[in-house]
Amino acid sequence: MVATSLVLSLPSTVSFAQDGSDRRNLFNMLFGAPRTERYERYERPTRRYDRQDGSIIEMAPRRQRSRATPQAAVPRARTAPIPFQPQAEPVAKLETAKKILVIGDFLAGNIGGELETTFATSPGVSIISRSDGSSGLVRDDHYDWLGQLPAILDEAKPAIVVVMLGANDRQQMDTASGREKFRTDAWFKQYETRVAELAGMIAQRKLTLLWVGLPAFQSPSMMADAVTLNTLYRGQVEKVGGEFVDIWDGFVDEDGRFVLTGSDVNGQQVRLRNSDGITLTKPGKEKLAFYVDKVLRRHLGDMASPDLAKFDSSTLPPLQTLESPANPEVPVRPISLVDPELDGGQELLGGNAPPARLTETPRDKLVKRGELDPAPAGRIDDYRLTTQ
Repeated sequence: MVATSLVLSLPSTVSFAQDGSDRRNLFNMLFGAPRTERYERYERPTRRYDRQDGSIIEMAPRRQRSRATPQAAVPRARTAPIPFQPQAEPVAKLETAKKILVIGDFLAGNIGGELETTFATSPGVSIISRSDGSSGLVRDDHYDWLGQLPAILDEAKPAIVVVMLGANDRQQMDTASGREKFRTDAWFKQYETRVAELAGMIAQRKLTLLWVGLPAFQSPSMMADAVTLNTLYRGQVEKVGGEFVDIWDGFVDEDGRFVLTGSDVNGQQVRLRNSDGITLTKPGKEKLAFYVDKVLRRHLGDMASPDLAKFDSSTLPPLQTLESPANPEVPVRPISLVDPELDGGQELLGGNAPPARLTETPRDKLVKRGELDPAPAGRIDDYRLTTQ
């Protein structure tokens, strides 16, 4: 038996590049150094196989792969930068401007900051923000709103008070009877008492109260608790004549589910919440303040207008004195207010004697001499008889 042999023949037509530095080494293969054209033409060898019977099979060389010249990278189209829109300069507030006091936690701080920007050009509205980011109605050891609010009201002297609390209140509460856990009946009873006391403190001063509800949160348990607390806020605020501002629909989808991205105040899809599912982005803060702004303008009226004029000695026109007439005499006789005939006459203004008539009328003939003109011939009252 003849052993099978494999014969490989290399053609002599192999032409490498003249510069030996173009060969790839191990460093270039591992770290991807730029490759250059290493050869002009390379033909793979013809493969020959010997059969057992001594015949030879020759196979054609493989087709050469063409190396396309790399094209230059096409530069990307650069988008035009968004033109910078400068904000309007704040104006000086009037002495009679209505003051709006915003109190609460970090969400109330967001409202106060955005309202200051919104009413920066309104001379009749002044925003006063008093917020503590970690505060609430539970941890009065951190910040006692019930104890601090009277002094704040005396200092600010606001016409409208905006309250937003509750985002930090999902925790245990210290009460007179002990430490109460969140969601227990005793906890809700004590919390409701504190909400009523805070709202009543504002209502007793005859101030307009706007209590802003909590938004939806990403955590299902926090979202359920926010619904419960909003119901509690609404009930206690409306009892004292305040108004509950519901912002829930602005931060959920059509099915009532929490959304990170939604419509901003202009209807554009933007990111409203941060990745923690609690805090707000800049568009989210603007949307939160937008809900409060709509209610505020209803109470402010024309005071919210940027065109509200400031009348003082610097804006009033100069007074002009009129010269006295040359003849100071009154041209007509004064009319007494108690004169029953007003001007003392019995005729209407411009009344003149009727013009004299040259011919007598049928009425004059009848009254003076009793004569009556005959009826026209042929009329129904013509009683004259014609003779033939």
